[in-house]
Amino acid sequence: EVALIVFSTKGKLYEYSTDSCMDQILERYERYCCEERQLGVADTESQGSWTLEYTKLKSKIEVLQKNLRYLMGEDLESLRLKELQNLEQQLNNSLKHVRSRKNQLMHDSISELQKKEKVLQEQNNMLNKQLKEKEKAKTQQAQWEQQNLGPNSPSLQLSQPLPSLNIGGTYQTRSTRNQEEGGRPRHSNRTDALMPPWMLTHMNNNSDD
Repeated sequence: EVALIVFSTKGKLYEYSTDSCMDQILERYERYCCEERQLGVADTESQGSWTLEYTKLKSKIEVLQKNLRYLMGEDLESLRLKELQNLEQQLNNSLKHVRSRKNQLMHDSISELQKKEKVLQEQNNMLNKQLKEKEKAKTQQAQWEQQNLGPNSPSLQLSQPLPSLNIGGTYQTRSTRNQEEGGRPRHSNRTDALMPPWMLTHMNNNSDD
């Protein structure tokens, strides 16, 4: 699309346009020119805004770096007495916060250790209780076995003394009875006291005969 405007030296207007109307071409031209001007202004404003923001951030970074050096005890020569007092107060406040946090952590650690100690103590008490119950059950079992065995157990029977045979006493009684009947004592030898009763009876019958 082409639009041509010519003014002669005498001020006469001559114009030429392609198929579209001259007014439409001029309107389109004006619209594009206006948009370009607006974009240019926006770019300029944006660039200025970024420049200002960069300047602010740079100044903040410089202040933070300077304060960090002061907190580290560096570059203190440029500070006055009041500034040094403010810095000291800031460090004291920071130290209080650090100590408070440290004490809190120590208290939490002690509480956790006390809880663990309580759990271990409960476990120890439970184990002692189980051990006492086992010892009590073992003692009751031993008493029960001893009661069930009783005096008829083989160990108790073997522990009792065996009755002794009083063969001599039996013969001495018979000999005494013969003396009371008026006869003389028969076979008063001490070796007869060691003989069993059936042998003594047999010997007495032979002597009567």
